[in-house]
Amino acid sequence: MTKTIKIKKGLSLNLKGEASRDVLPAAGNSKVYALVPDFYAGILPKPSVKVGDVVKKGEEVFYDKQYPEIKFVAPMGGTIKAINRGAKRHILNIEIACDSDSQEERQFEQIDVDKSSPEEIKKYLLESGLWGFIMQRPYDIVARPNITPRDIFVTANFTAPLAPDVPYLLEGRMDHLRLALKALRKLTPGMVHVSVSRPLNLNVEGVEEYLVEGPHPAGTNGVLINKTEPVNKGEVVWTLKVTDLLVIGRFLATAKVDFSRQVAIVGSEVKKTGYMKVLPGCPVADLLDGILLDTERKLRIIGGDVLVGTKLDESSAYTPLNLDQITVIPEGDDVSELFGWIAPRFNQFSMNHSYFSWLTPRKEYRLDARIKGGERAMIMSNEYTKVFPFDIYPEQLIKAILAFDIDKMEALGIYEVAPEDFALCEFVDSSKKPLQQIVRQALDLLYKEMN
Repeated sequence: MTKTIKIKKGLSLNLKGEASRDVLPAAGNSKVYALVPDFYAGILPKPSVKVGDVVKKGEEVFYDKQYPEIKFVAPMGGTIKAINRGAKRHILNIEIACDSDSQEERQFEQIDVDKSSPEEIKKYLLESGLWGFIMQRPYDIVARPNITPRDIFVTANFTAPLAPDVPYLLEGRMDHLRLALKALRKLTPGMVHVSVSRPLNLNVEGVEEYLVEGPHPAGTNGVLINKTEPVNKGEVVWTLKVTDLLVIGRFLATAKVDFSRQVAIVGSEVKKTGYMKVLPGCPVADLLDGILLDTERKLRIIGGDVLVGTKLDESSAYTPLNLDQITVIPEGDDVSELFGWIAPRFNQFSMNHSYFSWLTPRKEYRLDARIKGGERAMIMSNEYTKVFPFDIYPEQLIKAILAFDIDKMEALGIYEVAPEDFALCEFVDSSKKPLQQIVRQALDLLYKEMN
């Protein structure tokens, strides 16, 4: 039976450009794909290839220095074109030049999930490069394979602005989802908790569904954890998205590595929204060629939603592994407004009654990427609490993080949160502080301190 969780705190942004159910023509085969290690939190990459090597689809490209069993594989076969490095020889990306003559696939042995042991399933996921989907809390990093999680949490309830329609993505693929859930269930002595927007009737032993209702961030794993089984010091849980499970389930069913997924192309600056079949690692320019509304105006292309997505530009031109949507909005740096925020207006969104957006709660807005203000000292104004549905004091936790007071951070729930949990706090923050960046840096420092 599906249990129900209702939250009241939060904020659902109504933006223009929601995805229709139209299938957009897939981009042509890109000539270059790339793996970007920075997309995997907590990974210290070491290449297992060199320039000029030929790799098959599904063959190892780099691994983690700390945990060499965590491997990352080629999304397409080809020749290693470049290993681009930045400061201190940090690997920015590994480029693979593809051609029609190099599309060999690595062959994996088929396994029976029902008969396989937890160690066999774990090794199977590590070898195939699919382990990168699994995130660990505390620290919100790629899961450490030597630690058994207390529970596993999966969100099948996307509530972020312009998020893809999960029921649409699941059409005809429930068998893959159930197979992946069976595999995950073997990796934990606890339960697999799934957040849903409507009952899926999974009927998998050890898997429990929760119907989470309310505004964003109702669909995040952070809310599911906080409202069901909070993480205490010394405990470890894993988190995933349902779209990641579809890729894992397809691999378990076919024994073939295929990272392709349906990605929602959304935003106010897209000519026609819809869903496109995308192979992660391809250049974003190839995907959006010819479908942007106005190529003369400067646009912000975001891999993900507007709250937690990654800016995709010349310095970060390749799509991430777990991509579910690409959002395109105006950059806004070419806008000059008389009197700025002081002037009354009807087309701007605000959390308070400074503007008239509160009179039209269902109005869709065409927001741009401007911050509209400068960073200043924190004010204890209770802004965060209005959009933060956790049983945690967000302002006090941020202050403890800024002071890096480990005892207070632990007491206030640092082990339970991830940067995305503070996305709405950052959006409404009148002090304009980069809260997600602050939390990410704190988790990284805390991990080094504790390990």
